[in-house]
Amino acid sequence: MGDHVQHESVRRSYDTVAEEYAVRLFGEIAEKPLDRALLAALLEQTAPDAPIADLGCGPGHVAAWFVDHGARAIGIDLSAGMIEAGRRRFDGVSFRQGDLLDLPARDGEFGSAVALYTIIHLAPEERDRAFREMARVLRPLGLLLLSFHVGEEVRHLDEWWGHDVDLDFRFLDPAHVAGLLEAAGFVVEMRMERAPYAHEADTRRGYLLARRAG
Repeated sequence: MGDHVQHESVRRSYDTVAEEYAVRLFGEIAEKPLDRALLAALLEQTAPDAPIADLGCGPGHVAAWFVDHGARAIGIDLSAGMIEAGRRRFDGVSFRQGDLLDLPARDGEFGSAVALYTIIHLAPEERDRAFREMARVLRPLGLLLLSFHVGEEVRHLDEWWGHDVDLDFRFLDPAHVAGLLEAAGFVVEMRMERAPYAHEADTRRGYLLARRAG
């Protein structure tokens, strides 16, 4: 587990909102056709015997989508509250508590991985280490799908759905993220941006699909 002080505030904040987050986002994948297409593309290119990691999984609804489509999925999240919420809802997902900077997984354990709106909580100096950890836990040629808010700002929340939190959301430049991925041993295969769906926060969304070097 990382001991960065900011990670503690992230952990506490997501513990605080975990149950409401799980209720509100339970069915969100059904309302995101482009996201589903990217998840399906990743699943199609993952060896059937290889588990898929959902890094920063929250209550596990994305991992559960993979399970519903025939894959084995492991959700990893910093927040024990999120993992508890996920275990109550999704029997088919295996959950582990852990930090992006020190993932609780073996070298090459996963055939592919997703990290959706997870790296937005990392400090800039932590991103390289996080991407190297992602490369470590993937099989050679394994795929990684990232999503994040596009831009340069940092949005701070001290209240979320009526709960007290302490969270920074760092918007990111896709070209910069792609460069960090390449430095960590990935080849970026796809870049996409989209406008927000009507039910989402009003931010532009960025996606990168990268493959670990063989």
